[in-house]
Amino acid sequence: MQGKVVIVTGASSGIGNAAAAIFAKHGSTVVAVGRNERELTELSKRHSGKKGVIKPHLADVRELTQLDRLVSETVANHGRLDVLVNSAGIIQNGTIENTSLEDWDKMLDINLRSVFSLIQRCVPHLEETKGNIVNVSSVAGTRAFPNVLAYCVSKAALDQLTRCAALELAPKKVRVNAVNPGVVVTNLHRRSGMEEDAYASFLERSKETHPIGRVGNPQEVGELIYYLASEKAGWITGATYAIDGGRAETCAR
Repeated sequence: MQGKVVIVTGASSGIGNAAAAIFAKHGSTVVAVGRNERELTELSKRHSGKKGVIKPHLADVRELTQLDRLVSETVANHGRLDVLVNSAGIIQNGTIENTSLEDWDKMLDINLRSVFSLIQRCVPHLEETKGNIVNVSSVAGTRAFPNVLAYCVSKAALDQLTRCAALELAPKKVRVNAVNPGVVVTNLHRRSGMEEDAYASFLERSKETHPIGRVGNPQEVGELIYYLASEKAGWITGATYAIDGGRAETCAR
């Protein structure tokens, strides 16, 4: 990935943050997209003077004009685009009975619509470089879980978007894949409103619900994202890769 140009959304924290750092470590120029300026600046500083470089880019993925600016500025400033990593996402509790239309729309806007919109804008540039796309989905895309209805639906749809886009873009030599993590220690659940005590209990309980006996960390998922984006995965497209400690092999519990 030396010299490649990579856009990573959701880079302020968690999986996106880890993925951006890994690409930069391997010599890529990374446009790190997020809404937390302080976190993006810290990420950039940590990699200053190293092999690759991280360029912070403040943007809300729900705003189409900001996506237009993201893509146009990336290509104008760096001359190309090789990889798009869609890592921005949210989670929120809710059942079929109590999920409001507002919450439903917000979940689908961030987890699905923004990905679709950004892919559309990046395809012409990825076609030029025979680049690729990696979407960050979830075990909830492949299995049903109670009380996270809209999240499960958004991730299941993201998996299907991945497969359909892979099929359609294959003639252009643009690969599209996704990773499907289980529970990973990030700020995702905290930002949904989960209190610290509840989150600690959730992580402890997750040791039992993941057959391998522990939760994941962002670095592990970031390494898989990097592999799928690299030339070593050049014959892989349309795949949704479980990285979940065996969680998808169990019944909901």
